[in-house]
Amino acid sequence: MTNSLLENLDGTRISRVLAVMAHPDDIDFGSGGTVRALTDAGVEVSYAIVTNGDAGGFDPSVPRSEIPGIRQAEQRAAGAALGVDDIRFLGYRDGELAVSHELRRDISRVIRQVRPDRMIIQSPDRNWERIYASHPDHLAAGDAAIQAVYPDARNPFAHVSLLQDEGLEAWSVPEVWVMGGPTPNRWIDVTDQFEEKLEAIRAHASQVEDEAAMAERVRMWLTVQAERAGLPEGRLAEAFQVVSTA
Repeated sequence: MTNSLLENLDGTRISRVLAVMAHPDDIDFGSGGTVRALTDAGVEVSYAIVTNGDAGGFDPSVPRSEIPGIRQAEQRAAGAALGVDDIRFLGYRDGELAVSHELRRDISRVIRQVRPDRMIIQSPDRNWERIYASHPDHLAAGDAAIQAVYPDARNPFAHVSLLQDEGLEAWSVPEVWVMGGPTPNRWIDVTDQFEEKLEAIRAHASQVEDEAAMAERVRMWLTVQAERAGLPEGRLAEAFQVVSTA
């Protein structure tokens, strides 16, 4: 396996990455350091956020009708902290996500628009060790995303309206990085990006009650991943399962 974050398994250098996530803040908690490392290296990163996070938050005084706008604004601020400004919201209901033909089509649309060299997605497999990674919406978003990668987005005869009505040619994503799953095989040292990762997470103010406790939890988990990767003491890492789809 290549050691470079900037190369796929076949050795080709990447220039565009698309992350498909269920909720605002998922990418920042799961892969914020990796995203910052990519954008620092000049890689264009785009987000497709499947829901607006409208079931999130902890303050009952905030009208629920305001939550989607709040969470979209927070995700844009978080993206700016990591060098990402192409953020697309697909508008599905938080807490009600299920794999559907429509969701697969909508993710396929973004794939064909962005034409990424790599995708970051959530795991469709439950992680019993870290149950918070396996929110039902995460599982559904991950399953729909990998189905959009294969076979949908690469098949010109799938979701025919994308080509016939929107002029979006088929696109094959050569590699997928799965976050939050039970069987990681790749760890990225994000020690140097940790503060920017925290800045992105803090942008989700409606979701963070105790910043100090949040930062400690994130540091602890990244420390565990660094230890599993065999990195030196004091380093921090994010974990992925890297899958070739070529």
